[in-house]
Amino acid sequence: MENQIKIIIADDHPIVRQGLRQMIEADPNFTVVGEAGDGAETLRLIETHLPDVAVIDIDMPKLSGFEVVQEIARKKIGVGIIFLTMHSEEEIFQQALDLGVNGYVLKDSATTDIVAGIKSIARGKPYISPSLSVLLLNRRRRTEQLKSEKPELDRLSPTERRILKLIAEDKTSKEIGAELFISHRTVHSHRANICQKLNLRGNLALVKFALTHRSEL
Repeated sequence: MENQIKIIIADDHPIVRQGLRQMIEADPNFTVVGEAGDGAETLRLIETHLPDVAVIDIDMPKLSGFEVVQEIARKKIGVGIIFLTMHSEEEIFQQALDLGVNGYVLKDSATTDIVAGIKSIARGKPYISPSLSVLLLNRRRRTEQLKSEKPELDRLSPTERRILKLIAEDKTSKEIGAELFISHRTVHSHRANICQKLNLRGNLALVKFALTHRSEL
């Protein structure tokens, strides 16, 4: 069937993969083009098949789901990502959103959520298990609160905002420069500008601010 949505499933438990495949392929618009039991194989299959959507467990051997997504971003591979996980903790949920995943589905609700999630992401819209909506609301509320407390954030350029987020990920100027393809000296200049715009005194104050507000940036 033409124009089917191509999907890769990644989970280190074969029974879970089998159950997911049955649920997904019950929809004639979906086709599973590959399965992986670890993160390294997941990345290889994504590079090979270039699926529309990849359903990825966070906890996998060799490479975690987080590491797979980081590699996908580094290699600029266009694929919608759904994290399928047991983790309902806010910290892990926030970390997933910070990485830019498109969907976050709990395994406990996969039977009702996974197909809806794939359809949503294939249409270019994010999807989060409804049971996690309170976490999303908390994130939005904190973001709005930060904007109210620090209106100076709106003065940051897109590059400065990106650098602030990377500082929040505890990356060095050298690592930030490599990711943004700029010199570490240029990063230092941006850091100084950020401090000036946000009225922060010195690099330690900048790092503290970034880490404190990591989930809201």
